[in-house]
Amino acid sequence: MKIIILSRNAHLYSTKRLVEAAKKRKHEVEVIDPLMCDIIIEKKNPKVIFKGRTLEADAIIPRIGSSVTFYGTAVVRQFEMMKVFSAVESQALVRSRDKLRSLQVLSRAGLGMPKTVFSNYAKDVQSMIDYVGGAPLVIKLLEGTQGLGVVLAETNNAAESVIEAFNGLQARVIVQEFIKESKGADIRVFIVDGTVVGAMKRQGKEGEFRSNLHRGGSANIIELSDEEENAALKAAKSLGLGICGVDLLQSSRGPLVLEVNSSPGLEGIETATKKDIASTIIRYIERHV
Repeated sequence: MKIIILSRNAHLYSTKRLVEAAKKRKHEVEVIDPLMCDIIIEKKNPKVIFKGRTLEADAIIPRIGSSVTFYGTAVVRQFEMMKVFSAVESQALVRSRDKLRSLQVLSRAGLGMPKTVFSNYAKDVQSMIDYVGGAPLVIKLLEGTQGLGVVLAETNNAAESVIEAFNGLQARVIVQEFIKESKGADIRVFIVDGTVVGAMKRQGKEGEFRSNLHRGGSANIIELSDEEENAALKAAKSLGLGICGVDLLQSSRGPLVLEVNSSPGLEGIETATKKDIASTIIRYIERHV
């Protein structure tokens, strides 16, 4: 097979591992920066051009960063129009990147999640705070990633100040209840083709409520309960994602879905579980092409 990995940086751990795994299974593989592609739209003749040549492939693996979602998904969509298999569908990618939309989809699927409020720069900030049970609470930028743009407001006054500041900047935020019993930890469940292929518990560093590994958190392998596994699989299915990382919080009312990542990094999960997840992704593509 000819596999194209859509990634802006061929030296990233995840991209390198996917290249290794594809070559190991005797596939031809190329890393292409989606932002350097031109899209040719023509009746019954869609093309993707990269540095003057028309790209051809049997499958693509999108590794599209959140900051380039718009153009990155347009390139994925174009490959789909060319009847090329995408490991992550363009529509599912767009759906998962819109935090508000994905929470609405997860809610409709009957999944547990922290109480969440979104408003259009509401003047009645206190009502938003009350809806999620008061402080402490979490305020998230809709565009944030890797724990950036996530604030824990410990008091009502702090929450009001932060929400009003974001409103003043016309930055869209969601306000979520703080799940105290999770103690700054969450679970990342890695799913490929409707199967859990690895799970780790991520613990925030001392004094840090965000558990992201980019923020200095640590990760250990974890055995999921049936309830946690079912919640993660249901979340992936409801968003239509063939590959994803589902982030769960352990709470007194069962597992709560925090978010679903459509371009999850491989380094943390492969290090924690000692599993070759990159090869699992390549085998998933082989089954579908």
